[in-house]
Amino acid sequence: MPPGLPRTKPRALNVALPLASGACLVVYDAEDVPDPGQLRAAAAIFARTSTKTACLQGRLVIDNDRDAWTARMLALEYAALFDVLNPALAAWHLPIPLGGTSMHVRTHALRALHGWDAWNVTEDADLGLRLARAGYRVGILPSDTLEEAPVALRPWLRQRTRWMKGFLQTSLTHGRRPGETAGQLGPLGGLCALALVPGTVGSALVYPIFMVWSVADLVGFVRDGAPAVPGFWPNLPGGTAVTVFVAGLLAMMLPAALGCVRRGWWDLLAWVPLLPVHFLLVSLGAWLGLIEFVTAPQRWNKTEHGQSRTSRSGALTRSGRPTSSGRVRRRPPRAAGSGSAR
Repeated sequence: MPPGLPRTKPRALNVALPLASGACLVVYDAEDVPDPGQLRAAAAIFARTSTKTACLQGRLVIDNDRDAWTARMLALEYAALFDVLNPALAAWHLPIPLGGTSMHVRTHALRALHGWDAWNVTEDADLGLRLARAGYRVGILPSDTLEEAPVALRPWLRQRTRWMKGFLQTSLTHGRRPGETAGQLGPLGGLCALALVPGTVGSALVYPIFMVWSVADLVGFVRDGAPAVPGFWPNLPGGTAVTVFVAGLLAMMLPAALGCVRRGWWDLLAWVPLLPVHFLLVSLGAWLGLIEFVTAPQRWNKTEHGQSRTSRSGALTRSGRPTSSGRVRRRPPRAAGSGSAR
């Protein structure tokens, strides 16, 4: 990039956008491994769909889930998001906060929106909402792009902090004129955007508080038994609380379980019940993101890649061949920067 601020991935993309000569373009994080036929598949879908479908989101897949507990949890999150939730949102023509890689877009639509927000550290989620507000649709590209999850806790937390900070930036950007945004998205689209972007951060911030509160109430219920007050209305608050608690756990776990089933990841199904524990770490990332939103809003926490020790497909390694111990050969570490793109 030319000298100047911000030093972010979206600014680099904006520098490159005037050089794009094709009718469609794609963003790939440089460390990812897209399916070899993905470009042809995207071009074919664009050719037979309306120009209102301005973007196709590929399916991102964590390929080193055997490396660490955090990698397994992120693999479950991605399976829930890209194999279950996003296809449903696309089918219902609802806003989709995009993933920053394997994102195929019609060049004229992107230029009509003046590219990316250079100051937003989750420029993908912001672009998804701007496409929806402009009347465009996002479709699903049934093609995988393999990604490497951070193995150690510190880089995982830095990555999550950036995501949460960017969701806060996106929320405030589109919330400056809430009436206008709601009118452009429609009632259902507005509720969807509210739940997926600010709702993601807000729920993560309060998650530990309500989880501890719920567990304490549950322990008291088991110890003391149900209250001996008969009647529907006296028991309505407690019954509602239990229903919401159970529904929340199911909403957290069922999409991940369904994503595993669709991918045939039977070995990961056993880890689905640990998602409520994992979301305590997600909450920590949300609080750190809130702090960084105030203290360092444009800081881009980069992630070092080439650290994976395993690869479900073998594609994350240079040779692609497992060692005799069952581990996959480790690549030399690459430079930091999940913000890099081709």
